Formats: sequence, C-alpha cells, structure tokens
Amino acid sequence: MRNSWWGILLLAAVVGLVYVLDAVLMPFIAGVILAYLADPLANQFQRWGMNRPVAVSSVFCVLLVVLVVSLLILIPLVIQETKQLGEAVPGIFAWGENTLAPKVFEWTGYDLRAELVNVRETLVENWRDAGGYLAQALGQIGRSGMAFVSWITYVALIPVVTFYLLLDWDRLIANIGNLIPRQWADDVGRLVRRCDEVLASFLRGQLLVMLCLGVIYAGGLTLLGLDFGLLIGVVSGLVSIVPFLGFILGLCIALIVALFQFGTWWGLLGVVAVFAIGQVAESVVLQPKLLGDKIGLHPVAVIFAVLAGGNLFGLTGVLLALPAAAVIMVLLREVKDRYKRSDLYNADDEHDHPNKEVPAIGDNRESS
Repeated sequence: MRNSWWGILLLAAVVGLVYVLDAVLMPFIAGVILAYLADPLANQFQRWGMNRPVAVSSVFCVLLVVLVVSLLILIPLVIQETKQLGEAVPGIFAWGENTLAPKVFEWTGYDLRAELVNVRETLVENWRDAGGYLAQALGQIGRSGMAFVSWITYVALIPVVTFYLLLDWDRLIANIGNLIPRQWADDVGRLVRRCDEVLASFLRGQLLVMLCLGVIYAGGLTLLGLDFGLLIGVVSGLVSIVPFLGFILGLCIALIVALFQFGTWWGLLGVVAVFAIGQVAESVVLQPKLLGDKIGLHPVAVIFAVLAGGNLFGLTGVLLALPAAAVIMVLLREVKDRYKRSDLYNADDEHDHPNKEVPAIGDNRESS
C-alpha cells in the first residue's frame, strides 16, 4: 500500500509539472516522440555496421531529404490550389444563390439565398478589413517580440532535442530502468514492454495509415478531375489521426465541390467511390497490416483523448494525448487481469462449484 501511494504521488507530480510547464515542455515532448519513432531506423543502421553517431546522422539525413522533397512537391501545388479556391469563391456563391437555393426552397421551403447573401456580405466586409487586421497583427507581434522569438526558439529546439535524445536513447532507457525499485522491476518491465508494443504499433502504424489515406484520397480526387482534389485529400489524410473524422470531413467538402463543379450524380458517385476505396483499403489492408490487433484503442477513446489533452494542456496535451491513452489502456488491462485473479472476482462459491454457469447481465429481465 505504501508503494502504491508513492506511485500516485509521482503521477500527480508529473501531471502538475506538465500543467505548469506547458509551453516549455512542447519541444521536449515532441523530441521524445520523434526520437522514439526514429530509434528503430537508427538501430537498423547500427546493425549495418555504423556506430551510433553516424547512424543518428544518417537518420536525420534521410528525414531531411524526405521532408525537403515532400515540401518541394506539395507546397507549390497547395499554393496553386489555394489561389484557385480564392478565385472560385465568388462563382461558388453565385451558383449557390442562383442554382442551389431555388432547389432547396422547392424541396424544403427554406430560403437559403438570404443566408448565402449574409455570408457573402460578411466575408466581403472581413476581407476589406483584412489589411487592417494584418497590420494590427504585425504590430502585436512587434510589441510581443519576445513571445514570437520564444515560439520560434521552441520550434527550432525540436530537431536539436530529437538528435541528442536519439544519440543517447538506449543509455537513457537503461538508466531509467536502473532507477526503478527492485521489487517493482519485473512488473514494470512487463508493462513497459506491453506499452512499447502498443505505442510502436499505434504511432508508427497510424502515421503510415494517414500517409496512405492522404495519397489515396488526393490521387483519386485528382484523377477524377475535382478542383482542389489534392488539397482536400491531403487534409483528409492528416485529419485521419482521429478515427472517421478525415473520412467525414473530406467526403462532405468533396461532395460540395463536386456538386458545384460537375452538377451531376456521376460526379457525386465518383467522389463517394474514391472515399469508399479509401475506407475499404484502411479496413482490409492498412489497419490489419500496419496497426494489427495490439492496439485496442476504441475510436471514441482516441477522440476523447485528443480533445481532453488539447483542452487541458494545449498543444502539449495534443502531443501527449494518444501516447497517454495507449499507456492508460495497458494499465487498465493490467488492472482487469489482476481483478479477475483476485478473491473478490473468484468468490468462494465459485471454488465450491467450478462448473456453475454465471448468467450474463441482462439475462434475468422480467418479461412483459
């Protein structure tokens, strides 16, 4: 019992530290996550005969090349489609007022045209004032120069922290393991291995799933000829870290664009087919192959973890949300296993009658 209180106090201290040092911890937490994700690649380079510093430097070179190539390909395309979106906004409102609104009024009796006019006037007014807002924002940045510099410093620290953590990763893990009380060593080691399985499968697998879904959505919508297909597909893939959110958000936006652009059922069916292919690929291929069955994180738990983490600790909470949820899930499984081995669960009458069938909850409902 005394050891349990020490564990609770340690957990409370960690949570309090995260709350107090929210902004300061962001680059360090991001560095830990990136180092954890990149450690298997560094280990592989070491198995090929490199020493640790050379292996870590090679990992950074690989990541830098991938990042630069991706940005050189994506940024011009995204900028181009963003410009096209700005140019298409007036036409979208004209189509909504002249084509969509009469049909909606005919079907439902709701006057959509008045709502679209109000939205357009609001956008025009805010766009006219955008220069003043930009000047105010730049002035605020000038007055809050230290905050801006601090933010840039935090972002720049992420690769530095990642490099040094990755360089000493194995030694850090060993040192932390040596600090664990010996009477806890076996249980903690077993739980850490289970947490590592879940985190490795989820974090690395989920990133690959997001990347694959982004490629499927963006490629399919672009081949379909949909305007802003690349932008919609990339955003849908990124948002797919929250289950079903990327699919729902991307499908709704793509259907609206297809309705405006094509104006036929075939265009809408094409969009639905692209997202259906993405969902089938995720369910049949991506999830089983990349994530496996070690996760056990329910979609509702993932959504709650992201929202709760962001609400409590901001960006730091979002970074910690999914790893923390995975660890908590492993601990809850351990509690469940211990409960099922306890005397409270295995009552004396069960030992006396080992073949006694236990009814499921709800079997004894009265029939009406």
